Amino acid sequence: MVLLSASACGLRKLLLVCENYATAHGLRYNVTKTQYMVFEPRGYRIGEVPPIQLNGTPLERVNGFKYLGHIVSSDMKDNMDIERERRALSVRANMIARKFARCTKAVKVTLFRAYCTSLYTCSLWVCYTQRAYGALRVQYNNAFRVLVGLPRFCSASGMFAMARMDCFYATIRKRCSSLVRRVRASPNPILRSIADRFDCPYLRHCCEMHVSCSPYFV
Repeated sequence: MVLLSASACGLRKLLLVCENYATAHGLRYNVTKTQYMVFEPRGYRIGEVPPIQLNGTPLERVNGFKYLGHIVSSDMKDNMDIERERRALSVRANMIARKFARCTKAVKVTLFRAYCTSLYTCSLWVCYTQRAYGALRVQYNNAFRVLVGLPRFCSASGMFAMARMDCFYATIRKRCSSLVRRVRASPNPILRSIADRFDCPYLRHCCEMHVSCSPYFV
């Protein structure tokens, strides 16, 4: 469970509601697994924060935590989550290459499409460095090369075209467009109000980062 508040005072009130609910229903929160994080605007460092307690125990302040598999960081950047996905992609690709080394190329391509193109929560990435983004792209390309037995420095665009596979940029664009489509089709009025705006920041981000700035469209 995650609580969001614009101030430390508001967060204390939310925690008090949780404490009262837990007491009324015979429950107890695990204080050792409960942490809090302060989102810091760009260029502004927040130092001391009033004590945040749960059941009388001070909570630990962290710079990042994983929620539903996605790493959220205090600087509101996605570098940590991109690195998480890069490591996960490396593990999946190595496992497939080791266990299915004797399979045909068609089978390997199918396995790569099923297990290495999901790029979990990549449609949520908005603020990141080119270094982190480039490292994931290189990992994606190298994983496919290793799986199908291609030279390390062969053309990435050529190998994906020959295999009829989506390249890294195409995979990202599809994930982003899928999220936009699902938000627009959602019956939730809050999501609809965001998706129906022509000045939606996320739509602008998708257009700028995944279309106009893609190497294939320069």
